[in-house]
Amino acid sequence: MITSIFSKSKPINFLIVFLLSALALLIAIYKYGGFVLTTVTFFKLAAVFLCCFLSALLVDFIVTKNSLSQKGNAEVFIFSFFLLTIPQVFLDWEIVVSNFLVLLALRKTLSLRTQKEHIKKLFDAGFLIGFASLLYFWAILFFILIFVALLFYAESEIKKWMTPFLGLLAIALLATGFSIIVNEDFFTTLNINPIVGFNFNAYNSIQFIVGITMLSSFGLWSSIFYLKDIKKKKKTFRLSYNVVFMACMLATILVIIAPKKDGSEFLFLFAPLTIIISNYIETIEEKWFKILFVSLLLVIPLALLAL
Repeated sequence: MITSIFSKSKPINFLIVFLLSALALLIAIYKYGGFVLTTVTFFKLAAVFLCCFLSALLVDFIVTKNSLSQKGNAEVFIFSFFLLTIPQVFLDWEIVVSNFLVLLALRKTLSLRTQKEHIKKLFDAGFLIGFASLLYFWAILFFILIFVALLFYAESEIKKWMTPFLGLLAIALLATGFSIIVNEDFFTTLNINPIVGFNFNAYNSIQFIVGITMLSSFGLWSSIFYLKDIKKKKKTFRLSYNVVFMACMLATILVIIAPKKDGSEFLFLFAPLTIIISNYIETIEEKWFKILFVSLLLVIPLALLAL
């Protein structure tokens, strides 16, 4: 029954994901947030929730549009259970919005395979990642992903390699202009703050230890088979699988070097990791192991609610 839910695409699945995401938000508010509920905080949290839910839907769109998995909604279920695992991702609205912009940029980057409007897509991707970095500086790491994609797609035209920088320059000029008008200086809005942090004491709790162990173990195990199966994919889509894996690697680096470690930084990892894990689930042939794998993936986040 559990695996059949994962394998069928139905509208009710999105309702379930909506409810799971709402539950994760409530846990974040009452268990970790310490919010005083006012009209302002209500609308702010509503906006954060909507952005997170739209991120889940965007992951489903990216997967469907690029044939990154079989027809189903496994990735949105996994994404919502990741939210339950580390609900602290809701606590930083800037990271939530930044991650959504990165996902939009990932969508543009993956669509390069269609060989249409490359210049526009590259400019948009550079612009979106630049915008994301204004909210959270280390989102700039995903700028590398554009050039990784160009390498995978064997692009040699200089103008295509320069276009993402034009998108980045455009957002820098807009941010500088805004900063001059509002803050009366040049650089406040640019948020250039390349601070790194390697103090992991904040993760020294049962919830984080179990959650991070779950993400890393399921992710590493799935990645082995994900990379192995890329060669079996159609050549048209093979490059998209490589780009997703690189996105996962960049997100992992971001989590490691994040200056403030409160759990919200893991949101950048959720989308690429859900795609990798959902792909692996589809390749499991042993029914008993598939049920065990999926059951653990669902039970562990639910068990963490009791902590």
